[in-house]
Amino acid sequence: MRIALAGNQNSGKTTLFNLLTGSNQKIGNWPGVTIDRKSGIIKGTDFELIDLPGIYSLSPYSPEEEISRKFLLEEKPDLIINIADSTSIERSLYLTTQLLELDTRVVLVLNMCDVLRKKGINIDVERLKEELQIDILQISALRGTGIDELIEYLKKQTIKENPRLKIFPENVEKTIAEIEKKNNLPDGRFIAVKLLERDRLFKDLLNKEIEEKINALEKMCGTDMEEAIANFRYEWIEGVVKRSVTSQVIKVTFSDKLDRIFLNKYLGIPIFVVIMTLVYLLSVGVVGGTTVEWIENGTERLQEAVASGLHNLGASEWSVSLMTDGVITGVGAVLNFVPQLLILFICISVLETTGYMSRIAFLLDKIFRRFGLSGKALIPFIVGSGCTVPGIMATRTVEDSREREMLITLTPFIPCSARLPIISLIAGFFFDKYMGLVTASFYFLAIAVIILSAIILKKTIYKDVNSSYVCELPEFRLPDARYVARDVWEKTWGFIKRAGTVIFLCSVVIWVLLSFSWRFEYGIPVEKSILASIGNLFSWIFYPMLGELSWGATVSAIQGLVAKEQVVSSMAVIAGFSGEVSGNLLFSGEGIFGFFTPASAYAFMAFNIFSAPCFGAISAMHKEFGSIKKTLQAVFFQTGLAWVLATFIHLIGLAIGGIF
Repeated sequence: MRIALAGNQNSGKTTLFNLLTGSNQKIGNWPGVTIDRKSGIIKGTDFELIDLPGIYSLSPYSPEEEISRKFLLEEKPDLIINIADSTSIERSLYLTTQLLELDTRVVLVLNMCDVLRKKGINIDVERLKEELQIDILQISALRGTGIDELIEYLKKQTIKENPRLKIFPENVEKTIAEIEKKNNLPDGRFIAVKLLERDRLFKDLLNKEIEEKINALEKMCGTDMEEAIANFRYEWIEGVVKRSVTSQVIKVTFSDKLDRIFLNKYLGIPIFVVIMTLVYLLSVGVVGGTTVEWIENGTERLQEAVASGLHNLGASEWSVSLMTDGVITGVGAVLNFVPQLLILFICISVLETTGYMSRIAFLLDKIFRRFGLSGKALIPFIVGSGCTVPGIMATRTVEDSREREMLITLTPFIPCSARLPIISLIAGFFFDKYMGLVTASFYFLAIAVIILSAIILKKTIYKDVNSSYVCELPEFRLPDARYVARDVWEKTWGFIKRAGTVIFLCSVVIWVLLSFSWRFEYGIPVEKSILASIGNLFSWIFYPMLGELSWGATVSAIQGLVAKEQVVSSMAVIAGFSGEVSGNLLFSGEGIFGFFTPASAYAFMAFNIFSAPCFGAISAMHKEFGSIKKTLQAVFFQTGLAWVLATFIHLIGLAIGGIF
């Protein structure tokens, strides 16, 4: 049996999916977590469960609604589990009434039943069953209650057929029945209602006779039928709720009290700045200052042990160098920063699951709207702070296609986890005592870059962007340790896997290019290597931001297109070949990176953070744009803006005497 899981955004749908299937899908306490459908097998059964995107209706107003509706109409699941937020039952039942018009059977699952008592709401479930004429179960996905009962219910497979609820006035119901009978289509009642609404996806079924019926109804209703149908639904739902919700006491909850602080028009944004600064101070400053040196010492001991072991086995010099100077140095330079990323992921995940990020989206909406964006833009920005690829995919949650294209270009400006090692490595030497503040500064600089870029794009390419944002703020909740742990583990393990695959391969390539000349001579000085000659060819591009023709910095920055972590890995391998010590001593002395000043260091970090993302993210951009031309435009725009910004930063640093 194939079962579809459908419900409003932020109704606990993905949490329920994970509980039923044992999957580790992403959990977030803000709308738009589920961007595409996911599937799994319900525990103890052979039933396939398909998790559809969070939607409010089956009208094609957003990509999520199109995905869900197309699946339900074309792939015909055997059952729909409609999960509803029982604390917002009136809003949730709008989708339920549409699902009941399909031929597919529906069971209604009321989630958050544990919260009802706290909010002073009492739902008469038996009366609601009578009104809807379907089976209704109560659960708490957050606490895991009612899940076993739901699975046992599904195993019995005794689900009722959908009732034909009479929710519209008699004349409208009569017209729906006539259209349904004449077309004789699967999901006939649903399609008949959609024809009355002049739904664009069913326009081929419209004919002169149906148009005349619609015009007659519109004349009688005094408005277009799409609005009239919505009004009729809500009128019917209001009556159901009035009869089923037996008592409702309005209470000022703890969440309401917190909102008075976090949504304060004067304090909201400053509190956000303080919170994000503390996040980076903790993850990069406190943790970074104590763990990086430990891991570096461990890496050095590993290098010595491997070198000694290989020599004892009679290995050649080049193989020893490949393992120690190439693989261990390159991969180890990136893994140094895993503890910092771990703390950062925990902090961001906690902010997401508590519901705080929804508040920030609400607060920033008024600011973003001036620049052609909406508060919903914060969703891909937050997702992108972990990895740019899912951040770009998260732009699908934005309805307006032009705003969505803007966001695809802007999302890579958010510093992802792969960029954090660049900041930690360089800031750890030049801004040691203020490393956390420097890291936080790039987060807020990213917001400034996004706003500036939005202004440029709105005045040039996307002049007709129409941004809008409707946001329902979820209750503040304590973060669930299980889901935070899963979320953090997935992100951290993804970072480690990249270090073990992409960074490993790139480190080997860098070692080869450093070890050989164009004549394939081994053991030559690094200045005569293949890599040095390639770097010298392009070093003039980076001269304005560095004040130096540096082939080492050039090739490291270019490597950032493969993976941003590779910037750190390349610099470590190059420094190792130059006879320098890696880590915070990489920039000391007269070595290949000894020319860096605080101003050029900050500029170099800015370029690598805001230039075009890695190949994986560029591929995601191409998929979302659906156009090579638009993808290349975005890449050149990002890189060009990063170059101008980095050059400007360096010039400012020089103008104030190098104290930056």
